Amino acid sequence: MTTPDRAESSSEAQRLTQFQLQGDAAEQYERWVVPFVIGPWVPALLDLAELRAGERVVDVACGTGVVSRLAARRVAPRGTVTGLDLNEGMLAVAMRLPLPPDLTIDWRQGSALALPFADGTFDVVLCQQGLQFFPDRLKALAEMHRVLKPVGRVALSAWTGPSPYFTAQREGLARYLSAEAASTSAAAFSLGDAEEFRGLLEGAGFRDVVVQPVRMTLRFPPPEEFLLRHLSALPVAALVAAAGEDTRRALVAHMKDATHAYVDGYGVAVPQEVNVATGRV
Repeated sequence: MTTPDRAESSSEAQRLTQFQLQGDAAEQYERWVVPFVIGPWVPALLDLAELRAGERVVDVACGTGVVSRLAARRVAPRGTVTGLDLNEGMLAVAMRLPLPPDLTIDWRQGSALALPFADGTFDVVLCQQGLQFFPDRLKALAEMHRVLKPVGRVALSAWTGPSPYFTAQREGLARYLSAEAASTSAAAFSLGDAEEFRGLLEGAGFRDVVVQPVRMTLRFPPPEEFLLRHLSALPVAALVAAAGEDTRRALVAHMKDATHAYVDGYGVAVPQEVNVATGRV
């Protein structure tokens, strides 16, 4: 029989590894993660998705909606975009952000494992940095396949591996907080193998699957300005807040030391890579 303490620990581990946020973390996510970590990759994802005006698009695990908003511009006029996320806090932030008067997005709360849409609803399914967090990746992909039209297509991205910044962050969390605190970072980079990525899509019934690496340099503010703000936007936010000032200072000092070789005139510049997988029904 599972004891209450074990049940609580299991629930917390699940929240951390499935990127579920608490409190005001969604607001911090839009402010500190989207511009520096997530947003720079959106144009490449949409380019490889080959969006066209008039298409119906769903953005699965849309977060605060950066992919959805740019996709809406690409399928205008007459196209539609639906943004779906399990986290209500993310959607609340997405709905508050302004859109040009000629664009609309349908924000929906729901699970990637049971998409709340009829078969054959969409021309394109998008998912940026979401698949690796789903508890059943193949089921999520099968759901994406189900809601696509007979000539529909999918475009998903996942990190190939951690940059020096994220490696240092994970090491710092493990050293100064706990292995559980580092689990979100580990989960984020758990689908880095291109052949595994390809096999998942093919196993869900997609054909003409192509996995293409995309590389760029990400630029972050200096660790003393960025690290704690970044962590406040992640599932570990409450753990970091409860850790105490000495622990937080140690984390920042660790990051400054670990990333000093990547400092430039702006802050920290690190190489990063994602795989973008595309396929057709």
